[in-house]
Amino acid sequence: MSSDEADDWFMQSLTLYKDLHVFQLEHPTKTIEWTGEKSICVAGYSSERNEILELLLPLKLYAKGNQGLCPERDFKVQHGGFSDEPVECLRHIFGKRCVVTSGRHSSTLQVWDLAEDENDILKRTGVINCSHTSATGRKLASGFTEDASVLHGSTVRDVQHTDIATGKMLYAVETDSSDAVSGLQFVDASTFAICSTNGSLYIGDSRDPKINHYSLSESTTSSHWTFGLRTVEPQCEPASCSVARLSSSGQVIISDLRNPSMPISRTRLHLQQNDLTDEFLTITWAPALDNHLSVSGFGGAVQIFNTSSWSTDSQMPQPVFVHRGHDFSCEEVDTSLTVTTHVWHPWRPRTLLSAASDGSIHVWDWVDHQSIEK
Repeated sequence: MSSDEADDWFMQSLTLYKDLHVFQLEHPTKTIEWTGEKSICVAGYSSERNEILELLLPLKLYAKGNQGLCPERDFKVQHGGFSDEPVECLRHIFGKRCVVTSGRHSSTLQVWDLAEDENDILKRTGVINCSHTSATGRKLASGFTEDASVLHGSTVRDVQHTDIATGKMLYAVETDSSDAVSGLQFVDASTFAICSTNGSLYIGDSRDPKINHYSLSESTTSSHWTFGLRTVEPQCEPASCSVARLSSSGQVIISDLRNPSMPISRTRLHLQQNDLTDEFLTITWAPALDNHLSVSGFGGAVQIFNTSSWSTDSQMPQPVFVHRGHDFSCEEVDTSLTVTTHVWHPWRPRTLLSAASDGSIHVWDWVDHQSIEK
């Protein structure tokens, strides 16, 4: 990226964003998880000894009145600890002050306590031994049970629900499917959804070991798929949920959980194809902005789309906003720079956080110029 291009983007950013804050981690992260209204947790994935940090967002985001008087304009470390292996997935446990991580090389899950006291150490307080010892890189989802629990698995047939305090298995899927899991999430206290890397959806209920399988109609052997669930609240009726699946070739399929085999809309996005890896593909729904979703993992940008006009024959829709800040804030020219993950703020409609493979992490509030023009 030339200095002139970076200068031009900086000048444009003054009108593109209401807020834009940049932070640099020692090692890049592929997980950003909300742990509170103003705090997130991140963890490194690229070294032998990786930091796990709970960060307080810049207070300027929440300052009322004259923001120029707000002294805190940067992320602040609240708690920190170290993992002895790269962290593949991290999830905050619903209603609790703890997170669970899975590693790249181990089949165990690590439980970490986010202390409420003044101690800034993030301590590992437990280990969950998984029944399938060869299954590594497990995906995680927080349970909505009163007692802390986690849903986890690396293939569909080894997905299970585990009590965190005791390590007791609460539920296990009964299937012989060896499909690799790209993501899973609870919809309510008992219903959950799984997306496999071949694009299949699985809908299960923790009260019934049998699971429903919905495969894609077309061949997807050449694509890697991931998904995002749209939920109105942390727990909601499956009928009010939509699922968006994203492939490494840029296809997006949106379905209703009432009939997962019948797409509501289908499109192909104009995205930079990433030949290096599919592990960073991310698609998420905006929790406070109707019909908007965001996509990353195809280079150094995060693209935001309004899906309200999409149909089953939609082709190459244009994004309503593109965040290119990671490319332009990178100190060195890096053609392989990739956004590793991103998340929406739970109640600020146009605020997102994104992280990239250079260790940068951004929080940004974008301006919707299309709505302003109308």
